[in-house]
Amino acid sequence: MDLVTEGQRFHQSNYMNSALSYLRCLTSAPPSTSPSGRLHGILITIADAAYRASKATETAATPSPSAQALSYSVPLLSAFLAFAIAQFLKVITTWYKERRWDPKKIVGSGGMPSSHSSTVVALAVSIGLHEGIESSTFAIAVVLAFIVMYDASGVRLHAGRQAEVLNQIVCEFPPEHPLSTSRPLRDSLGHTPLQVIAGGVLGVMVAFVMKASD
Repeated sequence: MDLVTEGQRFHQSNYMNSALSYLRCLTSAPPSTSPSGRLHGILITIADAAYRASKATETAATPSPSAQALSYSVPLLSAFLAFAIAQFLKVITTWYKERRWDPKKIVGSGGMPSSHSSTVVALAVSIGLHEGIESSTFAIAVVLAFIVMYDASGVRLHAGRQAEVLNQIVCEFPPEHPLSTSRPLRDSLGHTPLQVIAGGVLGVMVAFVMKASD
C-alpha cells in the first residue's frame, strides 16, 4: 500500500473519531422518560457502538510489531538456514567421497555444496519473493550473490590449488631447510563450478520453503 492511500486512511480515521466523539458529547445529557430523552438514549447507544466498532477496525488493521519483525527477518532466516544445511551436507558428501567422517567440515570452507553460494542465493531469492524483483534491495542482493559465487569458483579455488602446490614443495625440502617445519597452508578454500551450482540450487529451495511456510 502506497503513502497516499495510508494518508487517506489516516485522515478518514481521524475524521470518524472526531465525529463520533462530538456525537457522544452532544448526546451525553441524562436521559428522561420523555420521547426526547428516549431519543437521546438511542443516540448514545448508536454512537457508543459505532465508536467501539471504529476502534476495533483500527486495531485489526494495524499489524503487530512482532508480525512486522517476523516478515522482515524471513530473508535473514532463509540465509542462515541455507548456510547451516550446506555445512551439514558437507560432512555427508565428504563421507560419501572419501569414506571418512570429518566433523571439521561443519565449520570449514570448501566442499560440496558451497555454503557461501547457498547463503547469498537464499538471501536474494527470499528478498525477491517478499519485496519484489523490482526493488533496490533485490538488485543489491543479486549483485552480491554473483560476486560471492564468482569469487568462490575463481579466486578462492585457485588460491587453494596454489596452497596445495606450495605444501608439496615444502614437503620436499630437506630437514635442515628453514621452511621444512613450517605449518601447511589451508588448501580447501574455493569450490568447483558444480559445487557452486549445487549451493545455489539449495539456496533457491530454502527460500521457497521459507516463503511457503510464512
